Amino acid sequence: MESINWTLVTPILVIQLILMTAALIDCIKKDKVNGPKWLWVLVIIFANMIGPVLYFIFGRKPNE
Repeated sequence: MESINWTLVTPILVIQLILMTAALIDCIKKDKVNGPKWLWVLVIIFANMIGPVLYFIFGRKPNE
């Protein structure tokens, strides 16, 4: 069994953590989002790398 190459995995984990934190903070601070806020929180947390990206593209209401 091969060991994990942490030099490749660490930057991906750091990017994931930064994206998730930024999306959660933005979602919590916004008064209105597209759809239920609780659903976006679940998408951000459980959809890994794509969840925060989906929130920033589809979840935020423009000009608010």
